[in-house]
Amino acid sequence: MKVLYKMIILISRPMNSLIKLSIKSLLLTAVLTFAGIFSLNAAELQMFSNARLINNSANDGDSFLVDADGKLLHVRLYYVDCPETSTSFKSDARRVREQTRYFGLSDTARTIHFGNKAKTFVEGILANPFTLHTAFANAMGRSSKGRVYAFITTSNGNDLASLLVKNGVARTRGIGRKTPNGITRNEMVERLRDLETSAMLKRIGIWSESNPERIAELRAKQRSEEEELQEIQNQVEKAKSPEGLFDLNTATEKELQSIKGIGPVLAARIIAGRPYRNADDLLKVKGIGPKKLKKIRPYFAVGN
Repeated sequence: MKVLYKMIILISRPMNSLIKLSIKSLLLTAVLTFAGIFSLNAAELQMFSNARLINNSANDGDSFLVDADGKLLHVRLYYVDCPETSTSFKSDARRVREQTRYFGLSDTARTIHFGNKAKTFVEGILANPFTLHTAFANAMGRSSKGRVYAFITTSNGNDLASLLVKNGVARTRGIGRKTPNGITRNEMVERLRDLETSAMLKRIGIWSESNPERIAELRAKQRSEEEELQEIQNQVEKAKSPEGLFDLNTATEKELQSIKGIGPVLAARIIAGRPYRNADDLLKVKGIGPKKLKKIRPYFAVGN
């Protein structure tokens, strides 16, 4: 890589501009190609063809311990989210409440019930050895050794995530990537959403107890609470700032960079975009979209 960059610098010396441009283009393509290949290889999936489920009280429908050719892995399935099996922590309780609203259930106890159904379903499906694909991407979690995202193909050749959604014990949600058999992320999401819709219409699994009259109401309530929590977080972050509100038209580069989410490049762009009439004018700055603006707006004012 260093050699390629040196070559680009060398050809900056005087020569025919057309030849120079052609050579630069070729070298830049080579650099980008090399970088792309390196990135791809770094995230390449590894296959474990004789993996086995390890029974553990911490297992649930989408996260469980696996023996992969002698490696002990706590895996988290790509693309899907099964109901929780307990509310041991406050974070679990919040997730159960959100899941209950998503599925349109009347009682959080039923969400826990179907979480245990999902766990039992997985134990039955993975009773025989299966194939696991993982790139060891960090899935966080409370496990002392962490969790890794993975795809699991059953002994019958079926994708476990798809089976969970198809049988109404999971929803389409979470991190995804190209599958081991080459299905793109977007296509995989669409396929799982179709399976989810089918399970919902057939009233399979957790959908058998959904209240279709209340799903829209419950989901709207969840979104409203999430927005309220985000606003509270914004206010807390703003209160942490020793300088209080910054004037968009006079704040220094250092002051701008003291705000989480604003680095040197974005700070320079904000300064270059002055003057501003109000905080919404930041949307004209490259790199600031509605989501970014929502996070940084509490720190800014214009004038008094």
